[in-house]
Amino acid sequence: MPALDAVFKRWTISLIAIFIVVALYVIVADRFAPVTTEGRIQGQVVQLATEVSATVAAVHVANNDRVEAGQLLFSLDDRRFKLALNQAELTLQQAREQQQVLKAQIQAAQAQLARSQANFAHASKEYNRTRKMGEQQLVSQSVLDKSRTEVLATEADRDMARQQLNTLKVQLVNGSTAAVALAENALKQARLNLSYTQIRAPEAGTVSNLQLVSGSYANAHQPLLSFVPANSLWISADFREKALAAMPDDARALVAYDALPGEVFSVSVGSRDVGVAQAQQVANGTLASIQVSNRWVRDSQRVRLNLTPNRALPAQLFIGSRASIALYPQEDSLWSAVAQLQITLISLLHFIY
Repeated sequence: MPALDAVFKRWTISLIAIFIVVALYVIVADRFAPVTTEGRIQGQVVQLATEVSATVAAVHVANNDRVEAGQLLFSLDDRRFKLALNQAELTLQQAREQQQVLKAQIQAAQAQLARSQANFAHASKEYNRTRKMGEQQLVSQSVLDKSRTEVLATEADRDMARQQLNTLKVQLVNGSTAAVALAENALKQARLNLSYTQIRAPEAGTVSNLQLVSGSYANAHQPLLSFVPANSLWISADFREKALAAMPDDARALVAYDALPGEVFSVSVGSRDVGVAQAQQVANGTLASIQVSNRWVRDSQRVRLNLTPNRALPAQLFIGSRASIALYPQEDSLWSAVAQLQITLISLLHFIY
């Protein structure tokens, strides 16, 4: 019995010692080589919509196809837009013809003004001669009055011709009429609307959630499919805030993806979010809402860290894939080895769960 008591005592002491060592390791490692299993693949998702409403004429890609920038995804029925373009071209042609007529009228008005000015100048000279002869009693008063009336009449004709010319010139702005400018804008809009019937990939990426078929009606500005740009994926990891407090800005990271058990990848530490939604204040006119917790030890706050892959992600991964991440200081070989050991064990465990 004493021997069993001694064995039990040794086991008890050993377990207590192991517990203390493990507890100390967890406390220290969580500061200098923190690990989180709350990692997820994030990505930019562009919802593609049309700028015009029309029936879908043809779909040129399949769901989850990888496409290049500018590649045609689907097209709309463009007959209505071609008719609108033809109408805009005809309207512009008509406006330009009217503009040429206006320019011809301006030239005629300029000629009329020149003629009126010449008549006024001639009448003024005749009146001056007649007035001098009247001062010498060489002509009658009626002749003098008639000459003066001729001056006033030609002056009125000159002013009217000048006003008519100004009225015509006002219709031209930088050599063009407002009708031509409006027609040109309408033509540009018609061409733009016609180009909107061809929906192309904004950049290289993958088409997702494609549910379009020929004959469907596309409403303008209503998303029709999701588009994931290539090389737009990153990793978000939620660490306890005390775990990131001791991490330097040049920390390194290792990641193990649930979909790839047994493999560990190196990633670059990007940015850390400056806040979380729980602390966001909303000016809604109500009083502050106080969160009450009676727990002695509350749950630790998580902080989001954004990580950038050092190479293209494996094809098995997708937006939403889960991952585990380990951080370590760049120049510390000890914690680098610890982080490598931790993330390797987690990666191997992914063979089981």
